[in-house]
Amino acid sequence: MKWAEQCAVVIPCYNEAPTIAALVQAVRQYLPAVIVVDDGSRDTTAEVAAQAVAEVIRHPQNRGKGAALTSGWRRARERGFGWALCLDGDGQHAPADVPRFLQCAADTGAALVIGNRMTKPTGMPWLRRIVNRWMSRQLSRRAGCRLPDTQCGFRLMELDAWSRLPSQAAHFEIESDVLLGFLAAGQRVEFVPIQVVYKTRASKIHPLVDTARWFRWWWGRGR
Repeated sequence: MKWAEQCAVVIPCYNEAPTIAALVQAVRQYLPAVIVVDDGSRDTTAEVAAQAVAEVIRHPQNRGKGAALTSGWRRARERGFGWALCLDGDGQHAPADVPRFLQCAADTGAALVIGNRMTKPTGMPWLRRIVNRWMSRQLSRRAGCRLPDTQCGFRLMELDAWSRLPSQAAHFEIESDVLLGFLAAGQRVEFVPIQVVYKTRASKIHPLVDTARWFRWWWGRGR
């Protein structure tokens, strides 16, 4: 697999001007094609990303992480890429872990490779750790197999397989929705250990609103 030709990086962003340039430059050492989706940012995220040699897609208003990822995945397919590597724009994912995803997909034939922070979650905020483990248990029961880190946004995904899914998730439930969709379609899913990197900046996840959205998804399409 010639990953540099076959895989684009997709980074959803909302007000990530302080971190996006360094992230784009670091990840381009492994995969040169980077698509940044500026999801209605009020800062200079789009301009900074463009200066760092990323293609930028702009949403006039904030539509949610799921909508931003969907825009990036569609653009990657339009450009002829068969794979997308996704990571968050706030710097919590280490570009040095990128080769792990590529090697795992090459070795196993998996169509979806997800980062696993739970092998050594030191540094993850305690509430995030508890919620992640609880959600992962629910999804593991639903899928009938062990899923150690269902909420991680650091992923490598085969785009043709994704294009056949009925996913319409627009917010943070996108990770759960895509994962169950791949498993339901009989696609192989693997997990690779990654570093846990947390910054002092506040998370974009709203504890009440996004948890409520996840439950609506769970009692609807998720179940």
